[in-house]
Amino acid sequence: MKLARRLQAIKPSPTLALNSRAKALAAQGVDVVVLAAGEPDFDTPDYVKQAAVDAIRAGFTKYTATNGIPELREAVCRKLERDNNLRYTPEQVLVTSGGKQALYNFCQAVLDEGDEVLIFAPYWVSYPDMVRLAGATPVIVPTREEDGFAPDPDAIRRALTPRTRAVIINSPGNPTGAVYSRAALEGIAEVLRPHDCFIITDDIYEKLLYIDERLGISDVAPDLVPRLVVTNALSKSHAMTGWRMGYVAGPRPLVAAMQLVQDQSTSNASSIGQKAALAALQGPPDTIATMVAEYRVRRDFFVAGLNALDGIRCRMPEGAFYALADVRGLYGRSYKGKPVTGSMQLSEILLDEFRVAAVPGDPFGAEGYIRMSFATSREVLQKGLTRLGEMVQALR
Repeated sequence: MKLARRLQAIKPSPTLALNSRAKALAAQGVDVVVLAAGEPDFDTPDYVKQAAVDAIRAGFTKYTATNGIPELREAVCRKLERDNNLRYTPEQVLVTSGGKQALYNFCQAVLDEGDEVLIFAPYWVSYPDMVRLAGATPVIVPTREEDGFAPDPDAIRRALTPRTRAVIINSPGNPTGAVYSRAALEGIAEVLRPHDCFIITDDIYEKLLYIDERLGISDVAPDLVPRLVVTNALSKSHAMTGWRMGYVAGPRPLVAAMQLVQDQSTSNASSIGQKAALAALQGPPDTIATMVAEYRVRRDFFVAGLNALDGIRCRMPEGAFYALADVRGLYGRSYKGKPVTGSMQLSEILLDEFRVAAVPGDPFGAEGYIRMSFATSREVLQKGLTRLGEMVQALR
């Protein structure tokens, strides 16, 4: 069977693969500690679920316009003005089936063969492959943990070429949990200002914050807003991962082009989900605050536990719900006579021998690290730490 050449450069998502494998083991009765999922363990708020039930009972189960129902796009505009000081009209908003579709639509609408997109490593695993699926080239700009995983402006400057069509900013970031400071954003803006490219800001973790302030590129460089593309979703902020509700806002001609892509792929996002998303955007902030408060406690507990393990070191994340642990201190040790040489191998030992599902750093552009989610109960986190400790003891 002959398949498209473009697929040859695409790899399956390691997070989805690990989750599937861990769930398969659990279905067999195996006690697996799952720290791989990028998914809140909280339930979707009741008022959001009720809005979906009401939509079903009212018969709101037909197609909508591809770009989404007007009241939801208006609610997105109000949210962006309230939270991000960004002013858009509903015609500049496209409702998508999750934040991932928003980013995918952008790549399909903008990128051609030979184009380049700058991506800061560590990065969410899907960024490079979405760029490749559009025939373009991801250009990886490394960052350093000692710099808070913020990119060096000189490194960005060296990576920029006349073929650069876009730069992706993700703060708080996956897998690092890093939040860019004002100085870091100003440095990025200064380098990008003279270069004609889009600036994509993936804000999906913006509400999961453990510091006092989170700024966007628009806060430090309002002159760049005409080139800004804002993507977001309700998945993390309102525990709505399975609902697949996202959106994008940006220049009107670009959003129209992205809608054209969506016209011929999925058409509208779920009509029922749109009513639920509307309720989420209009709902009280206390449900988010409750989640964040619990995540903070888990973060402090889990990161302290990781740092107590010999050979493991973990930076305290300022946002999201991931701990990106540096495991290079375990390299060179052996398990059952075989030296540990990489994050993929270490993750396999963790799952196969100690029943802990954690994601290797290599697919994130972070070899030497493993990513673990603390979006699970404290009891599960403690069990995970215990088993990680057993693995460390078993390495000689």
